[in-house]
Amino acid sequence: MSDDPPVSILLPTTKWTTACTDLATQLGDDDELVIIDDNEDDLVTEREDSPEGVRLIAAGEPDGCSGKANAIAAGMEAARYDRLVWTDDDFHHPWDWLGEMKSDYAEYGPVSEVPYFVGRDPLSVLLEPLYASAGSLGLYLGNQIWGGAVVFERDDIDEAAFLDELRQTVSDDGLLMEYLEVTTVERTRIVPIGGTIREAIERPVRWTQILRWHFPGTVAGTCFVSLLVLAVAILVPLYMAVFLTAAHFTVNEILGVRRWTAILAYPALFVFVPLVFYALVRRTFVWGGRRYRWCGKFDVRVVE
Repeated sequence: MSDDPPVSILLPTTKWTTACTDLATQLGDDDELVIIDDNEDDLVTEREDSPEGVRLIAAGEPDGCSGKANAIAAGMEAARYDRLVWTDDDFHHPWDWLGEMKSDYAEYGPVSEVPYFVGRDPLSVLLEPLYASAGSLGLYLGNQIWGGAVVFERDDIDEAAFLDELRQTVSDDGLLMEYLEVTTVERTRIVPIGGTIREAIERPVRWTQILRWHFPGTVAGTCFVSLLVLAVAILVPLYMAVFLTAAHFTVNEILGVRRWTAILAYPALFVFVPLVFYALVRRTFVWGGRRYRWCGKFDVRVVE
């Protein structure tokens, strides 16, 4: 019998998914899975046959923050336990996922896993290698937080201040990075993304805006390095095509993922760089069915 304290798993969602079922089967005797409806129109809370240990709560419509931030805040307030596990419903949770997260906390304290984004539309597929090198690798090497798989305790952060700011911003994990230090464990989760070209364009806009408001130095460095690499790619295309392809196969090896899309690294650069600058000047973006205008770090408006 495990001596680990019970955990509250927070899972924001708009519908009952396989992730809900998978996580429900992993709960210990005292654990709980808190499934949070993202808006008032969701049907998750109307289920009458929820597994034991599963609680369904409604977050309601966000006011001055994103739907995801609103849901996480509502989930943290409703959770019974001090040890919290955040996760998402868009990737596979193997049978031992929760057990590994518990063991990791016992050994390292707050920990996070790493996402690897796999495209479901042509543009998202093209951008896969750049997402891996500019996003996943940085999380992996830099002990940064992915909100899809992170465990911590309330005492690890200033919870009252965090929740106050969370209800005024967009990015749950972007804000958590300012409050919490984690160890990134060497596990990469495949996360399917996109599906339409519009979704593929909206995602880098949101990610770039997160960097802009939470880590302005990082986004400035990303822009500079991207322009420099693009210039070299134009001047010596053959050498850069070989170098970028080899580099991204290496990135995949580090992340433990075998994807043929590393061969797209060179052409992806010519799409990725303009998208970054487009994202910086874009006034609104769509996430989870809502359009947001992010005017400042703590100035978020839901656009009707």
